[in-house]
Amino acid sequence: MNYIDWLKHKDLEYRQGILYFADLNTIEIAEKFGTPIYIINEQMIRKRYRELKDKLNSVYKKNRIFFAVKSNTNLAILKILSSEGSFFDCSSTGEIYICLKSNIPADRIIYTGNMFTDDDFEFAVKNEILVNLDSLSQLKRLAKIYEKIGKEKIFISFRFNPEFGAGHHPHTITAGKEIKFGILEHQMIKAYSEARELGFKKFGIHQHIGSGIIDATDYEKPTDTFIAIIGKIAKILGIHFEFVDFGGGLGIPYHPKTNPIDLNKYGEIVLKKLKVVVEEGDIGDPFLFIEPGRYISAESSIILTQINTIKDNGFKLFAGIDAGFNTLIRPTLYGAYHHIIVCDESNKEKVSKYDIVGPICESGDVLGKKRELPELSEGDYLAILDAGAYGFTMSSPYNSRPRPAEILINDGKTFKIREAETFDDLLRNQLVPDYLK
Repeated sequence: MNYIDWLKHKDLEYRQGILYFADLNTIEIAEKFGTPIYIINEQMIRKRYRELKDKLNSVYKKNRIFFAVKSNTNLAILKILSSEGSFFDCSSTGEIYICLKSNIPADRIIYTGNMFTDDDFEFAVKNEILVNLDSLSQLKRLAKIYEKIGKEKIFISFRFNPEFGAGHHPHTITAGKEIKFGILEHQMIKAYSEARELGFKKFGIHQHIGSGIIDATDYEKPTDTFIAIIGKIAKILGIHFEFVDFGGGLGIPYHPKTNPIDLNKYGEIVLKKLKVVVEEGDIGDPFLFIEPGRYISAESSIILTQINTIKDNGFKLFAGIDAGFNTLIRPTLYGAYHHIIVCDESNKEKVSKYDIVGPICESGDVLGKKRELPELSEGDYLAILDAGAYGFTMSSPYNSRPRPAEILINDGKTFKIREAETFDDLLRNQLVPDYLK
């Protein structure tokens, strides 16, 4: 994919040197709302959801997409996806609460947490949320919560760890013997056997190998392992599964030299293999679940930021901006690449290399290293791409810097969907003992 097409894939293009996002002038947006600011393209979210849904429908019609809420928890985004028919994957009770406040029905939510507390279980059971257990040790505690509250034990699922993971960084790989997630193969039969003895009647099964996967072949080995354990459980225990959940992990092309994940290949490796096993008739007639987050939301959002300082220390050039790792922590936390481009490239023929750095009092506050950009000036605007997943959700008020606003764009219009924090918000909920007043 050439660079211009790569930008268009993300609904970005230059018109007479000015960057447009979803047909809107990015400089005009920055000047209207100030910077830094998150800009979210509604139609991009809908487009990514629909193309993924179409792929699933073409191979295995009995399917459900569960949006990974941890990637983006904005109420407007959840409502957009809910209107598309999405289901929702939550990793905490807070995420469940946000979904319920978005009027998402409980039967469209799955709770795939880890290291559950009894309070977590109570919240889920009271709200009739399906729990996907992460450890065999949690089963009896969950059963007691059902009994305490007086709810019938109907549905249970376990997260399988196939001992083979993948992802864009070691911290995002979620399978392997040394990884905290899921249940290893030697405990899986026992988990479902005990669940049935405790009175659970319907069963699902889940695995998730990691996040940010761009090569579909990374799914091949864990998919084969997953399907083998599903068949083994069905044969030994006679269990028929209500759903088989392959988790998420679908990546996006953060770098211009990276192509999008091949959904056709994904369909061959994951979807068709399940279809074959189901047609053999041994495991029941399950729904196929997947749990994408970044694939749906990442490319929908950019961060607009303004250059406040151009520093030449005689060794390298720094472009200092008003966004930092408090605004987007992925480059600092994971060494992640986010493409950074100018909002106005007109009349700029000279190119220089810059480190794009933020205002946080940490040497790690670098959004991009050695980026070749048209010669920059103080006051110029930049766009940081692909911030719609793990952007605002991982932001913070570190250095006592209030978090920015979020703006939704749709049909040529802008809508504020989160107010910028103020200095007063930094003090909210703090209490000073009387003796210190």
